[in-house]
Amino acid sequence: MPKVSTCLWFGKDIEAAVGLYVSLVPDSRIDHVQRSPGPWPGGEAGDALLVAFTLGGQSFQALNGGTTANYGTAASISVACADQDEVDRLWTALIADGGAEIMCGWLRDRWGVPWQIVPTILPRLLADPDPAVARRVFSAMQGMIKLDIAALERAAAG
Repeated sequence: MPKVSTCLWFGKDIEAAVGLYVSLVPDSRIDHVQRSPGPWPGGEAGDALLVAFTLGGQSFQALNGGTTANYGTAASISVACADQDEVDRLWTALIADGGAEIMCGWLRDRWGVPWQIVPTILPRLLADPDPAVARRVFSAMQGMIKLDIAALERAAAG
C-alpha cells in the first residue's frame, strides 16, 4: 500500500463505482478488495469495506461508509484528455445513471464525486504568451458546460 492515497467515501456500492472508474481511465486497476469479516453498520459479512485501486497511475481507496457522502466541490478527480473523443467518452459515462453536469468541464458522477474532464490543450491556451488569446479562451471556457476543444481553438484564433 502506498504511503499516501486519496480515500473516497461511498454509501455501499464501492465495487460498482471503482469498477466504472478503472474501466474508463487508462493505466487503472483494482489492486485489492478488503471484505468485512462480519456484520457492520452499513452491511453484512463479505461486503467490500475498502477497495484499493489505481486510477491513471495514481493511488486511491474507496470506503463503504454505510451512508453517502456530500463531496462539495473543494476536491475533484481531474482527468487530462488528449482529444474531444476522450472528453466526450468520459463525460457521457460519468454523467450516466444520475450524474450531473456542473460547468467549465466539471461534473458529478452518480455517486456525487466531482470530476474535471479537461482537454490537455486548455492549460496551453490559457498560458498563451499573448494575454488577449488567454482572455478569449478563458471567456469561452466560462460559457461552457462540457469543454469543446474546437470552440476553445476558435476563441484562441480570435
